[in-house]
Amino acid sequence: MSNELDYLSRRVAAGKLSRRDFLGRAAALGVAATVANSMLSSAVRAAGPVKGGTLKAGLQGGESTNSLDPATFLSQVPFAFGKCWGETLVELAPGGGVEYLIAEEIGSSKDAKTWTMKIRKGVQFHNGKEVTPDDVVATLKRHSDEKSKSGALGVLKSIDTIKVDGGNVVVTLKDPNADMPYLMADYHLIIQPNGGMDKPDAGIGTGPYKITGNQPGVKHTAARFDHYWQPDKYGHADQVEIVVVNDPTARMAALQGGQVNMINRVEPKIVDLVKRLPGVTIRAASGRGFYPFNMFCDTAPFDNNDLRMALKLAMDREEMLTKILRGYGEVGNDMPVNKAYPLFAGDFEQRKFDPEKAAAAYKKSGHSGSILLRTSDVAFPGAVDAAQLYQQSCAKAGIKIEIKREPGDGYWTEVWNKQPFSLSYWGGRPTQDQMYSTAYLSTADWNDTRWKRPDFDKMVLAARGELDEAKRKKIYRDMGEIMRDEGGLIVPFFNQFVDATGKGVEGWVDNPAQELSNGHALIECWLQA
Repeated sequence: MSNELDYLSRRVAAGKLSRRDFLGRAAALGVAATVANSMLSSAVRAAGPVKGGTLKAGLQGGESTNSLDPATFLSQVPFAFGKCWGETLVELAPGGGVEYLIAEEIGSSKDAKTWTMKIRKGVQFHNGKEVTPDDVVATLKRHSDEKSKSGALGVLKSIDTIKVDGGNVVVTLKDPNADMPYLMADYHLIIQPNGGMDKPDAGIGTGPYKITGNQPGVKHTAARFDHYWQPDKYGHADQVEIVVVNDPTARMAALQGGQVNMINRVEPKIVDLVKRLPGVTIRAASGRGFYPFNMFCDTAPFDNNDLRMALKLAMDREEMLTKILRGYGEVGNDMPVNKAYPLFAGDFEQRKFDPEKAAAAYKKSGHSGSILLRTSDVAFPGAVDAAQLYQQSCAKAGIKIEIKREPGDGYWTEVWNKQPFSLSYWGGRPTQDQMYSTAYLSTADWNDTRWKRPDFDKMVLAARGELDEAKRKKIYRDMGEIMRDEGGLIVPFFNQFVDATGKGVEGWVDNPAQELSNGHALIECWLQA
C-alpha cells in the first residue's frame, strides 16, 4: 500500500494525476486524509517548485491611504506586499530563531551591548545598485528618527550609535539586549537605497519581485526580479498580484471561483464549511497573534482603573472563543503575551467572566452612562459580532456599551490608536521585549492603550539587559501581572492565523509568526501544473 501511494504521490507532483484522484485512492486504501495530505506535500516539495504563472492573493487589510513607505505599514496588504519587494536584515524562521537575509551573520560583545552585522555582498536593489553597509545604516537611522513615525521606532529607541566598519554595520546599544537580532526582523525595517532617505515610498528593495503596479486599496502587482540573489528559494511565479477584497464573503467567493489562489482572514465561523469545498485547503497556524479591546489609560473614563477592571471582568472569554473564533484560538488573560513566548510564566490565574464583581467595580468607579466602543469588519474576523457579544455580557453587569461600526477604509488611520475604546489586532512579535517595546513603553509610537508608566518602562529595560534567563523570566512575569491588573488591554483570545489556498497551490509553509506564512506565501508558493 505504501509503495502504491508513494508512486501516486510522485505522479501528482509531476502533474500527471490530480490531488482529488490521489486522495480518493488513498481513502479507498484506508489511509487517513491527514496522512495522505502529508505524503502528498512531501512528494511535491521533493519534486521542487514549479516556475511560472501568476500567483494571486485576495486580501483583507488594504486601504486607499496605504503607502509604499515601510515605516507606515499598518495592515495586512502593505505587510504582505512588502515581503514581495523588500527584505530585512533577518527574518523569523518557521521553527523559531532567525534566518539571515541582508545580514550574512550577526555577533555580539559579551555584554550584549555591541552588535556587529556582516552585510551580504552581491545583493542587488531593483534599481541595479548593490546593497552596501551605508544603505543599512541609513535605513536604521531613518526608522529610529522620531520624525519618521516608523512602526519600528519603539524597538530601535535603545540604539546609541550606528556606524560602518568595512563590510559590517556596528550597532551599539544604550543598554544590553540579548534579543537584538530579533529586532532586525521587524517588517518595517526593509533595507532601501540610502535607507529610503531620498524617497521612502519608491518601493525599491531587494525582494524576489519588482513592483509593476501600485493602486492603494485596489490592487498591487509585481514581476519576478531577474537578479534576485536566492531564486531557487523564493519567487517561483512569474508575477504576483494582490487584490484588495475587504469583504469576507467576496474574498471567499473569489477563491472558490478561481479569481485568486489564496486569501487571508478566513472567518472561523465558516472554516468547517470551507474544508468541504473542492480544491480549497485551510491553512491554520497558532502563534502570538491576539485580538484586543483597547482602552486609552490616559483618557476619561478609562483613566480610572476601577472602570478598566469592570470592563475586563465583564468579558466572557470562553463564550467569545466559542462563538467568534469557533475554537481556532485560546482564551486571553488581558496581557499581550502567551505561552508561545519562550519566557512566558504560565502560573497566572485565568480571569473569568464575573458580572457581580464587574458590577461592583463599575459602581466603585463612579461612572454612569453609556461607553462608546468602535469596531469594524477589518479589525479582525468577526469583530462586529465580538463587539455585540461583549455588549450583551456587559449588560449583565449593568454596563451599557454603545457600538459604533466604522468603515473599513480608514479604520487603521482614523480609529486605531486615535480613539479611546476600539477593537484591534496584533500579530505578536518574536520576543516579549519586542512586544512590550513596540506597544507598551511610554514613548512607543504604537502605544495604542496610552499605557505610560515609568516604573514599567524600567522593568522593560531591566529585562532586556538581564542575561540570567531565570531572573529575566521573573521580571516578565511581574510585567505581565501589572499589565493584566492595571493596563488598558482586554484580551479575550489569542487567535490562530486562518488562511486558505485554492487548487494547485503548493509550497505552503506553516509559520506561527504572522498570517500568510509570515507574509511569505506569495514568494514561497507556486502553482502546480
